[in-house]
Amino acid sequence: MSDKRKSLTITDAEWEVMRVAWATQETTSKEVTDILNKKTEWKSTTVKTLLSRLVEKGMLGTTRNGNKFTYFPLVEERKSIEALSEELLTKVCSKKVGSVLASIIDETILSFDDIDQLERLLKEKRKSAVKEVPCNCIQGQCQCHLVK
Repeated sequence: MSDKRKSLTITDAEWEVMRVAWATQETTSKEVTDILNKKTEWKSTTVKTLLSRLVEKGMLGTTRNGNKFTYFPLVEERKSIEALSEELLTKVCSKKVGSVLASIIDETILSFDDIDQLERLLKEKRKSAVKEVPCNCIQGQCQCHLVK
């Protein structure tokens, strides 16, 4: 795992905090606590711990204003989402990636613009499609190797 990808590996709780940082572009621990209290019951100490971890991981930067710290994202939301999706897809047999994507699409509410974008992407992807995706697992990780 590269250092860049490792720095983007964060917990679900840290994702919640990063979503606030991405939305606000600059925030304080109190603002994060206030926003997330609509969804969680985290104490301010929990939020401060999460913010500190994200600073250590290089996801957030911080500036001090008197006795108050302001946090800002150092990593783009788009890059983090790309890393998350890459991480997800490396966990399944490459022959099953299409099924995973189909499941995600099936379970997601999409706008007409989203569907148009996906249709354009699929049309372009068809140009480089293969008849069968090769398995990327080692023997025993999937059932592909059992088929003769």
